[in-house]
Amino acid sequence: MNSRLLLSWSSGKDSAWTLHAIRQQPAVEIIGLLTTFNETNNRVAMHGVRMELVEKQAEAAGIPLWSVPLPFPCSNEEYETRMRAVIERARSEGVTHIAFGDLFLEDIRAYRERMMAGTGIQPIFPLWRARDDSKALAEEMLAGGLRAALTTVDPKQLAPSFAGRLYDERLLAELPPSVDPCGENGEFHTFCFAGPMFQHSIPIQIGETVTRDGFVFTDILPFT
Repeated sequence: MNSRLLLSWSSGKDSAWTLHAIRQQPAVEIIGLLTTFNETNNRVAMHGVRMELVEKQAEAAGIPLWSVPLPFPCSNEEYETRMRAVIERARSEGVTHIAFGDLFLEDIRAYRERMMAGTGIQPIFPLWRARDDSKALAEEMLAGGLRAALTTVDPKQLAPSFAGRLYDERLLAELPPSVDPCGENGEFHTFCFAGPMFQHSIPIQIGETVTRDGFVFTDILPFT
């Protein structure tokens, strides 16, 4: 029986590479990219990416966008309430799995599995691997044609000057040893604008960098 799948979509490199990985599997129908947005400013939480750009990603991937608005600030209770409504919609549309781009954080995986327990929808983690394999995954993404830019930096873990830079071999070489090459510990977040998961690249330009709420954000803009 074919699987009907939703993909949790942050707009970053890991969710994009998850899409690429899923497409290598037979008999899987990806029916939507599931993204939460701050309903005040229409941006992806933590990544700070404009909804317009996520819509362009969905169009380039050829997959509908399932957008979930969240208030700001958003309590965990409110987040779970809104996500339960999405899961109910997914069940009504025959979704069998929701895929997440998590790599190795056991607590995050356990939380997602608790959220999905009893829903009839199975969470899957196509990129899951050992912590020490993170650099190999980063190199695999770049060798496979993935292109991304850093949208958010946690200045407690990584220098603010990394914000807005391209995610490439040079950046990997310059990351401090304490920083995970995929940013899995929240050191940085990205926006993916090209790769084998898209039918075409998304032209972008690097906008203003600001510090807000203890993080450094670079605004990624559509190229016009």
